[in-house]
Amino acid sequence: MSTHTVIATYLRGQVQPGIDAVGGFFRTCALTGKALFRRPFQWRETIEQGWFITSVSLLPTLAVAIPLTVLIIFTLNILLAEFGAADISGAGAALGAVTQLGPLTTVLVIAGAGSTAICADLGARTIREEIDALEVLGIDPIHRLVVPRVVAATIVATLLNGAVITIGLVGGFVFGVFIQHISAGAYVGTLTLITGLPEVVISVVKSAVFGTIAGLVGCYRGLTTKGGPKGVGTAVNETLVLCVIALFAVNVVLTTIGVRFGTGR
Repeated sequence: MSTHTVIATYLRGQVQPGIDAVGGFFRTCALTGKALFRRPFQWRETIEQGWFITSVSLLPTLAVAIPLTVLIIFTLNILLAEFGAADISGAGAALGAVTQLGPLTTVLVIAGAGSTAICADLGARTIREEIDALEVLGIDPIHRLVVPRVVAATIVATLLNGAVITIGLVGGFVFGVFIQHISAGAYVGTLTLITGLPEVVISVVKSAVFGTIAGLVGCYRGLTTKGGPKGVGTAVNETLVLCVIALFAVNVVLTTIGVRFGTGR
């Protein structure tokens, strides 16, 4: 066997699993989109999964959002005060919370808590052969299990984004007015100075896309889990890494679009 053949075989063995995984993920996305409009829609499962994702994501959201948003806005107010522009602190707080802090916190929480919980749930079902049993009974796992989880993750991510933005604005107000002695009227009056409907729409779209991607990644890795209980742990770890990478990449694209049609006009 020649050296070129050995190298080609080695590279194929390294690259092929990644290509198969990407292809399988997009196939899952296509099947999920197709099953989304199939009747009957699994309303009960969607509500249960929405509550489940909320229960595992709400506390981490509060734990991350309060220090992150408040400290960043607090630091921004210090910078504005140095330039004598403390009266427009509300504009900076609104722009930061709506365009970046809310969606980015949603990325971290949905990837770290929501998506991994979905993967662990479906992964455990997969190794117990429950998914195979559904297929034997003629039940489509995509329609029965994946679609409700993806829809629930999308809705919960959007709601969490709104919660983070609210926490950021309220926390910025409390710190700015009562600690940094910024005028309350000036803070509230400048909230919409450079943050308008386009920024809000982009923020909502970001969070919805993040939730959808996180749900799809978690479901895909859960349904493709192999290797018993150890395989579930590996799948959960991979889900976290893949979600963070994918969501931050998507955030760059959506932020660019937001700047083009929002504050960058």
